[in-house]
Amino acid sequence: MTDFVGRRRELKELREDIARTGLDTLSGRKDMAPRARVLLIAGRPGSGRTALAEQFVHEVADEYPDGVLRARLSAPGGTPVSTERTLRDLLEGLGRPTPPGAGADELGMALGVALAGRRAVILLDDALDALQVDPLLPDVRECLVVVTSEGPLTGIPDVRPCTLGGLDTPAAVELLTQLIGDIRVTVDPRAAEALAEACGGQPAALALVGGWLAAHPKATVADLAKQLHDTPAAAAGGPLARAFRFVYGSMPQPAQRTLRMLPLAPAGIIDPHIASALAGCSVAAAQSTLEDFAGLGLLRPAANGLHLLPGCLTPLLQSLLEGKERAAEVQLARARTLERTVRLLHSCRAVAEGDEDDLVREKLDGVPRALRFPDARAAARWLDTRMPALDAAARLAVADGELDTLARRLIAALVRALAVHRGTDEAASELYGLHRLVLDVAERRGLHREKAAALLNLADLDAETGRTVQALERYRAALDAGREAKDPYATGRAMESVGGAHQELGDWHRAADWFGRALTQALARGERADEARLYGRLGNVHTLSGRYGEALRSWRAAAAGYRKLADVPGQAKALSEMARVQEYAGRPEESLHTCREAVELARRAGDLRLQAALQVRLADTLDRLGDPAAARLHRSAADRLLGEDPAAYEIRSSSGQDI
Repeated sequence: MTDFVGRRRELKELREDIARTGLDTLSGRKDMAPRARVLLIAGRPGSGRTALAEQFVHEVADEYPDGVLRARLSAPGGTPVSTERTLRDLLEGLGRPTPPGAGADELGMALGVALAGRRAVILLDDALDALQVDPLLPDVRECLVVVTSEGPLTGIPDVRPCTLGGLDTPAAVELLTQLIGDIRVTVDPRAAEALAEACGGQPAALALVGGWLAAHPKATVADLAKQLHDTPAAAAGGPLARAFRFVYGSMPQPAQRTLRMLPLAPAGIIDPHIASALAGCSVAAAQSTLEDFAGLGLLRPAANGLHLLPGCLTPLLQSLLEGKERAAEVQLARARTLERTVRLLHSCRAVAEGDEDDLVREKLDGVPRALRFPDARAAARWLDTRMPALDAAARLAVADGELDTLARRLIAALVRALAVHRGTDEAASELYGLHRLVLDVAERRGLHREKAAALLNLADLDAETGRTVQALERYRAALDAGREAKDPYATGRAMESVGGAHQELGDWHRAADWFGRALTQALARGERADEARLYGRLGNVHTLSGRYGEALRSWRAAAAGYRKLADVPGQAKALSEMARVQEYAGRPEESLHTCREAVELARRAGDLRLQAALQVRLADTLDRLGDPAAARLHRSAADRLLGEDPAAYEIRSSSGQDI
């Protein structure tokens, strides 16, 4: 790690630019919407624009006490990051929730609200154009936005770029000295200046030659400067390419091959597992190689054992990859990487699911030791730190518009690992993105079964976050896709879900109609478990609408269905619902008899919570029948079962509502 050097003039200009009078003030247009000041640091890749931005933000941080938000707007290969993804990252940095399914406009408004009254800095790195930046600018004058880009941000008013060239010679020599020590520089200062000149003062080029010299302590600065100077500029492609090709050419062939495979790493995030899969070597060998690359300035070390591929080197490596590797080898390396990711996700999920050592061992049977996590905490940390790469891997797996076996396995494994470690609510945003990715591919390829599944999953997330109207639209679309696919499971599931959405909206008639359609299909297919559940859902809707006769018939059918399935807890809950409806219908004696039957079933099932709740219901019924002594006995029995916690006496019905 080197200290920041040079760029004092640029830092001064940037600081002065904060206070520069804006065009709205000069024109006298006070009615213009307030907006954060935007500073642009423009320079070619490898010019040190990100380092300058970080140094500037560090120097002004005290003036912006509400912190620094960071986002990278393009991947190392130049692929733009979606505006929605960037806004979510910024909101998460502020600790604000990001509703799944929310679009860029809604998230942009949420960011503006979150920053209102705050003095914060937003650092947007590697912007491709103004269209990426504009939706991210908050209408808050007190905030500062610092953008790095290769060119101007045409279209965003009042932005004056700070354009970077190379470091001046003293600063370049100082950077070189930090990398290799002062002895070789002091011995031949003119050679150090010549080397800095050969590198064009570019920090990235200096990092490469400095890393090489540090790894070769017997090499002289003068010899390296001469070799670079004698390399034809046209053939090398500029100072950075010249320095890179020299370092690359000095490496052994196995290391060269590993290096040129690195552009295949999703999102440019590399760890020993990814490098091992790409190169087809052991994890230990890959880790040693990555450390060597970092020492040479070819990778940037990051936290949690990760390395980042510098964006300025990606085009050079991509060119080598395309020129020296056969297409079949590249495809195989991609497949190995995705397969390794799938196995790691399985291991990550298994550690979290296993609550007993024997169970964990059974689930991890056959998984190599190198792919196992020591405990659930380590697995969760791996999932959190690799999430950007995992998301990129999922997109890479379907980049050609397919949903082949490996792509399906990867997305399914990622969905399950997120659900196990974070829970559906916390992971909703990531899950939403994955299901929408599947939906996009399914729609392009006309894959009706996959489209139905993706729509059902997205609708479920909408329903769970209160977006019931949107959920209803998606459930209906899933029903159409399920019918196109001739998939009875998807159509039945969609019918039931449409009914559930109408129930949530308070439309009992339509809810009963759709539950009835789903029930008809389940009866035709002999799906007994579905039959019992759907009878229960019908019973609940009829109860809510006050149609007690139909409700009793439905709950009686549900109880019979659970009895045939030998599902004692299900039968007990259905009978408890019957008892409630009988009481609503003014038949307390029947309610008492049914409730006692349900208590006995709950006792046989060993369900203390249900047994206690039913005892309380019995007590309430006995009070209404004028037998307070018996009521007290049942309440005492409930207290003995579960203590004094009133929440313990809630029963969940088949519809998920409290009874």
